[in-house]
Amino acid sequence: MIDEFAKDTLHGRLRRDREALLWKLDGLSEYDARRPLTATGTNLLGLVKHVATVETRYFGEVFGRPSPEPLPRWHDSDGSDQWAAEDETRDQIIGFYRRTWEHADATIEELPLEAPGHVPWWPEPFSRTNLFAVLVHVLGESIRHTGHADILREGLDGRTGLRAEHEKRIDEEARAARRAKIEQAARSAARAMPQGS
Repeated sequence: MIDEFAKDTLHGRLRRDREALLWKLDGLSEYDARRPLTATGTNLLGLVKHVATVETRYFGEVFGRPSPEPLPRWHDSDGSDQWAAEDETRDQIIGFYRRTWEHADATIEELPLEAPGHVPWWPEPFSRTNLFAVLVHVLGESIRHTGHADILREGLDGRTGLRAEHEKRIDEEARAARRAKIEQAARSAARAMPQGS
């Protein structure tokens, strides 16, 4: 009973975060969805592509259920799963992500939490694992990258949040006042405390 509750809870959270990540693309231009927003090139559409690849590998290859989506071998990965090439459309990447959900969901629904898996890119002795550990790992990846997307989107146009139905109108004055208050606290603390403390 507890296993099914745990699986349903983790799977439900994964589903919620998938939708939140896609929502971060809502209403963006092609350029804003793709452009590098950090020094390392992190971008919103690339985050979606990367998380789709992560789910495909972990809920596919790890359990001997390879995805029908063509992927390079894991040890040939060159980082191209983290950005959209010129000839890749947003619809193609979103479609890939949604098809990944179907494949991953089938694995999660059909296997028990203790189902054994093998993660060849994890070092020994950790490469032998089970569905529970993989579900927790992938959920962590999803949460992490959805958080990245939230911050990137805020930087683009100020939109934040988990879901469209909870989004509030942006109060620019209140945001500016809050930011100024935090900035003042940081400056005061920096003056009051010795460097490196």
